[in-house]
Amino acid sequence: MTQTLSLDAADPAASQTTVGQPPVRAMGVRLHFKGHGPVLNGLDWTLQPGQVVGLLGRNGAGKTTLLETVLGLREPEFGQVQLFGEPALTPSDALRARLGYVPQQSDLFEEFTADQLLRYFRSFYPRWNEAKVDGLMSRWEIPRNRSIAKLSQGQQQRLSIIRALAHEPDLLVLDEPVASLDPLGRRDFLRELVEQVLDRGTTVLFSTHILSDLERVAFNIAFLSGGKIALQAPQDALAEEVRLLIGDDPRVRDTAKRHNGRVLTQREGKGAVRWLVRFPADQVPQGDAGLRCEALGLEDLFVELTQ
Repeated sequence: MTQTLSLDAADPAASQTTVGQPPVRAMGVRLHFKGHGPVLNGLDWTLQPGQVVGLLGRNGAGKTTLLETVLGLREPEFGQVQLFGEPALTPSDALRARLGYVPQQSDLFEEFTADQLLRYFRSFYPRWNEAKVDGLMSRWEIPRNRSIAKLSQGQQQRLSIIRALAHEPDLLVLDEPVASLDPLGRRDFLRELVEQVLDRGTTVLFSTHILSDLERVAFNIAFLSGGKIALQAPQDALAEEVRLLIGDDPRVRDTAKRHNGRVLTQREGKGAVRWLVRFPADQVPQGDAGLRCEALGLEDLFVELTQ
């Protein structure tokens, strides 16, 4: 793994027990912090090979906690997480070689130069792609012989990303990976991310608060609310199948039922109710004079699901 907890990683091909297993499977995961309610509350979640999933949630919703739990960096109180069929808490060396991680706060050895850091991590990964490293270091203009402590925050974040991509992981987890990058830097990184997925079928899970970045590269969006994944779907399905129904309670209820809708949220309004409902693609209702039926953009959908 591309954090300071790296151990010598054997060739991933040596593991024959993970064929056909999903990259991530969380089952009944529950975790809370002392003095607070549950951060993860019976969470079930599965990611399939090659998916690019953008994780959305309000500040404090537990996105970082979820990512760390997925990677086995936090132990849940109940439930378990499996990565490619192996327990996340006790990964084999072969499994570690398949994982890449960029934490929210870069965890780099600041006394090292960039070259020294990359040489150190290269020794743990048999699938290290030196050509990719050289290309990114040059394109992103990271000084190789300057101490990491003297690099800018954006350069340190780019270096963390290079470290995570260099061994061509099968599962790449990124926690706010572009927060310190300018718009051009973000776009370049996202292009690299898409190429990684298209070239190798990498499964990517990343959180960000920049919705435009999600819209650019995340084929699937997952919303974390109330300690669970409230909704996950491809972007086009969200646009086509999810509707906000506003009207009197009987009419909204009848519309959702007749069109086989799955109710996501229910709220009372002034003289009307607001239901967020996902319908089968061929049964999406139309609004009329007595019922508003609204398609939502990503930002409005985020607000409705997480407020």
